[in-house]
Amino acid sequence: MRIIDEAEIRAAVKEPEALASAEKAFRALAEGRVELPPPMGLEVPEAQGEVHVKSAYLKGSPIFAVKIASGFYGNVERGLPSGSGLILVFDATTGFPAVLLADNGYLTDLRTAAAGALAARLLAPESLGTVGMLGSGTQGRFQLRALSHVRRWERTVAWSPNADRLARYCSEMEEELGIPISTAAHPEDAVRGVDLLITATPSREPLFDASALQPHATVIAVGSDGPDKRELTTGALARAGKIVVDRLSQCMSLGEVHHGVEEGAITPDSVHAELGEVLTGAKAGREADELIICDLTGVGAQDAAIAEVTWEKLCSR
Repeated sequence: MRIIDEAEIRAAVKEPEALASAEKAFRALAEGRVELPPPMGLEVPEAQGEVHVKSAYLKGSPIFAVKIASGFYGNVERGLPSGSGLILVFDATTGFPAVLLADNGYLTDLRTAAAGALAARLLAPESLGTVGMLGSGTQGRFQLRALSHVRRWERTVAWSPNADRLARYCSEMEEELGIPISTAAHPEDAVRGVDLLITATPSREPLFDASALQPHATVIAVGSDGPDKRELTTGALARAGKIVVDRLSQCMSLGEVHHGVEEGAITPDSVHAELGEVLTGAKAGREADELIICDLTGVGAQDAAIAEVTWEKLCSR
């Protein structure tokens, strides 16, 4: 079994490949062409750690994949990345393991951001003034990079609980993207007045009041990928003109939607569509000045799709 390291993967697979893989994954989901088991989660509370195991097979693909990704949030204080992981790629004909993608979580970060960018492409207005970002970690960087491939905007305002990391984030992202970015002292300061809001934190409590959202805003929530995580109030979900999810069955136990259902603010029928249904045209995307919330919990089909892209570029020959 070949082992491919992070440096080789980073050199071969970037945002364009990830965006193509996201579209492939969500189209396959909408068309019923995915074998998708439920994700497995493991908590390591003593180390502020969590582990996610996700897997899928896209029908017709030469491979299937099993991904293990970890988030250990105490690592930041140790000077280490909070996320890590790997993807096992198997031959879909024989079932034999073919490749170990030792990416240290890079492909997970990349495919998560690609899903956010796809959601922005399908749900956000063509013209954007201000983008708000809650979170200044690795995913906060990946989200803005991926977004820049599908939208242009005038300015960014960002919030994070650590002022030093937030200042560093703003400086780095402004230089990289060439878009002015300012810091917000409180989460709601990064929400008020924005046309597109991206939330990418490990929060377990809502970060802002629903009243801070503009009635035409698009919210892409990517941080809440576990049953106890949440970044939005149930009031925000209740206000939404449309709620879009990556996978409804999964969002009944993970992410923002399941909190809203548990607290009685919404029902499963309140969900307008899965993202793949909007992509294929089975359900409408944005139709007017409406508040749209997209709940992205991360689906195994995304991991299989980006693993296939990586395998094709580095291994298929």
